[in-house]
Amino acid sequence: MRSTRLALLAAGVGLTLVLSACGANEDTGGGGGGGEDTADQSSGGIPVGVILPETATSARWEGFDEPMLEAALKAEGLDPDIQNAQGDVQKFSTLADGMINDGVKVLIIAAINSEIGGTVAQKANDQGIPTIDYDRLNLGGSSEYYVSFDNVKVGELQGQGLADALEGKQGAQVIEIEGAPTDNNATLFYEGQQKVLKPLYDAGTLKLVRSQPIDNWDNQKGGTTFEQILTSNSGKVDGVVAANDGLAGAVITVLKKNGLNGKVPVTGQDATADGLKAILAGDQYMTVFKPIKGEAEATAKLAAALADGDTAAADKIATDTSEDPEGDRDVKSVLLDPFLITKDEVKRVIDEGYVKADEVCTGDLAAACTELGIS
Repeated sequence: MRSTRLALLAAGVGLTLVLSACGANEDTGGGGGGGEDTADQSSGGIPVGVILPETATSARWEGFDEPMLEAALKAEGLDPDIQNAQGDVQKFSTLADGMINDGVKVLIIAAINSEIGGTVAQKANDQGIPTIDYDRLNLGGSSEYYVSFDNVKVGELQGQGLADALEGKQGAQVIEIEGAPTDNNATLFYEGQQKVLKPLYDAGTLKLVRSQPIDNWDNQKGGTTFEQILTSNSGKVDGVVAANDGLAGAVITVLKKNGLNGKVPVTGQDATADGLKAILAGDQYMTVFKPIKGEAEATAKLAAALADGDTAAADKIATDTSEDPEGDRDVKSVLLDPFLITKDEVKRVIDEGYVKADEVCTGDLAAACTELGIS
């Protein structure tokens, strides 16, 4: 799916990870965006719009992306209007219409699905407004630039994490609970997972019970689906691929009901506080840490170049390419590196400021934090 590797720093994309992400693990269900108040019209900066997808299935959008994008865009002299569609495609479209009518110079889109993302991008492009696909590539869309992580690598880390956890357990039975089929990232995660796991399935080292995508990344549906698969398999499972920490949490709830938590390794993604707590408790084996500050900073630098009409500068930042098979095109991209986090690496996420120690080191987990030097 991907062609070239990102030449980090060559484009001046600072990836310093010292930050403080307040409430990064909390999904409040709130607006997830500063709305009309986010854009400080008195700042004199160049107006740019950002539309985030939702807050219900992952804490990252409100806890990480929103504050980090706001800080990074302002640091580039831009005036951001950051809003959240809360999973509503009509609201996503309405927010985009408002930003286009307000005269934003760049529109940054983290779409609910490729269809609405592509529609919004085309509306903006028709008005001469460049668009950036943020975190999720809109297949069949028209954005010329895309900023995300190496999502195939994310899947490879998940697959390798599970393979490591099940090493030596011949014929271990695996259930895969995947992300939304309408999200290209979920497709890439699966592709990466299968690079590691399919050879093991083919060899009989592991046995795939069932792989099931979950519409809209719905955690409740993910838990219900996992429980149904587990029941149909006579309550037997040795390992679970869960595509993110939210789905992992739903899976772990079912495992607890069946007395299997801590015995069955579960993967995850996003390094949320809940995911890290589950890892420390032994209920989740690993998560994938994606330092979103680097993603936000790269997006801000790209947006600043595009707002100035300097596509040559933008091209020096977006030195990777990503394939859009539906659009039969290659999209100029910034693709950053993700990292595998097991119990021994939880401290890294906290030390770099993405989650606070007091959000993780609660109750019985305080002793584990002390043992790992987390404070």
